Amino acid sequence: MSEAAPPNTPTNNNNEQPLAAPAPTTQGGGGVSGAVAVLALLIGAGGAGLGGWGLWQLREMQAGELVQSSRFEAALGSQMDALKQSERSITGRLSQFAARSDLESHARTMSMLESGQEKLVQRLDKLTGASREDWRLAEAEYLLRLANLRLTAMQDINSARHLLEAADGILREQDDPASFPVRQVLARSLEALRSLTPPDRIGLFLSLGALREQAAQLKPLAPIYEQEQAPLVADRWQQLWEKVSRFVRVDLHADQDIRPLLSGQNLAQVHLTLALALEQAQWAVLNASPEVYRQALQQAQEVLAGQFNPDHPQSAALGKRLTELSRQPVALQMPDLSPTVSALQNYLQRRQAQREEAEAAAASTKKEGTRQ
Repeated sequence: MSEAAPPNTPTNNNNEQPLAAPAPTTQGGGGVSGAVAVLALLIGAGGAGLGGWGLWQLREMQAGELVQSSRFEAALGSQMDALKQSERSITGRLSQFAARSDLESHARTMSMLESGQEKLVQRLDKLTGASREDWRLAEAEYLLRLANLRLTAMQDINSARHLLEAADGILREQDDPASFPVRQVLARSLEALRSLTPPDRIGLFLSLGALREQAAQLKPLAPIYEQEQAPLVADRWQQLWEKVSRFVRVDLHADQDIRPLLSGQNLAQVHLTLALALEQAQWAVLNASPEVYRQALQQAQEVLAGQFNPDHPQSAALGKRLTELSRQPVALQMPDLSPTVSALQNYLQRRQAQREEAEAAAASTKKEGTRQ
């Protein structure tokens, strides 16, 4: 029963304090420390998890940086390749450029072209700024030049006269007293043209063609006698004489020249010679060549008088017509229109000079007003 006595009962010393009960104290300390240990474990586990997560994030960041670095290096490499390729292309293009001397010559050429373009622009401005009167005067000058060309090249009197009349009408519309000398010279040229009678070249050409057709039907100098059918004669000498008389002809006219008769081939040659002479005369008519015209008709008259009978009505009519045509003019002495053209050009130059002086005076007046 002594074992059941309370252990905290004092036995020896009354001054000693009683000790605390160990059992309860031991139970309460063990619970707190366990909780602390669990909390420490939880905190350690959370720290370890947090450290692991941080380490995982660090590794992910490193992996992303590696990927970005590789991509950047690849992009940088491609850009470097592109730069090298562009550098090679630029170097190739630079090698194709001209040398410095060529560039300088091109620059000089460009400067010349620019100056020429400026001059053209100035002339265009002058033309566009010109009045209707200037255009009409330029038309009159063109008409005079064309009339002079028609006279000298084609001897077309009617066309030249109409052109001069049109130019005179333009000068009359201007109503400028300074154009009086030009109109005076122009009036002289017009009267000279009106006094001329233009030759009928078409009529001469057709007439010569008709005569050429008649010449092809001409007969030779002496007529060819045709022996009539003689009656039968019993006498042999009479028959022989009739045969011989067909080949022999006695002409007792001593005042006429005795010429051989033309055979068929010779007659064709004479006709051809006469036709060629008339064709040459036709060419001379169309080309207004009086010397050739007279020579061709003279040759035709000689062939006609030498190879054909002048007493024959057809030959006589042809010779008379050739003589009449030889007197017809095929060309005329045309008046010179150069003084008229020169007078109009001088008038235009004076007009332009007066206009430039007026423009210069107006520009100087404007500058003086601006300075004031």
